[in-house]
Amino acid sequence: MISRFFIYGITGWVIEILWTAAGALKRGDKRMIGYTYLWMLPIYGFAIMLEPLCDTMGFMPFYIRGLVYMVCIFSMEYVSGYFIEMVIGQCPWDYSKCKYNIFGFIRIDYAPCWFILGLIFEMGYKSIA
Repeated sequence: MISRFFIYGITGWVIEILWTAAGALKRGDKRMIGYTYLWMLPIYGFAIMLEPLCDTMGFMPFYIRGLVYMVCIFSMEYVSGYFIEMVIGQCPWDYSKCKYNIFGFIRIDYAPCWFILGLIFEMGYKSIA
């Protein structure tokens, strides 16, 4: 269980670094600087809490499973952002300047990404389970 926690945490880091590097390139920065936050390791590691869902939702259509994962990811992102802000006074990510944000903690326009990422997580989990 601990090893999977770190696998999910480090995988999340890598994905976030690639995502932010791609965003930098999209903005014209050819250096493609990608980054993440130390806070994100345990947040991504808590994806381990999705494993029971993977085990129980296998019979459901992919679009239902994807929606459930998306809601779970949004919830974790919101709660962790809120908690970190309460502890240190600011959230490491700030979506408040984005058009579709909720209190700066989540971006609704990321819904397709979380939907797809949840299904990818499910495939990865089933391959290591």
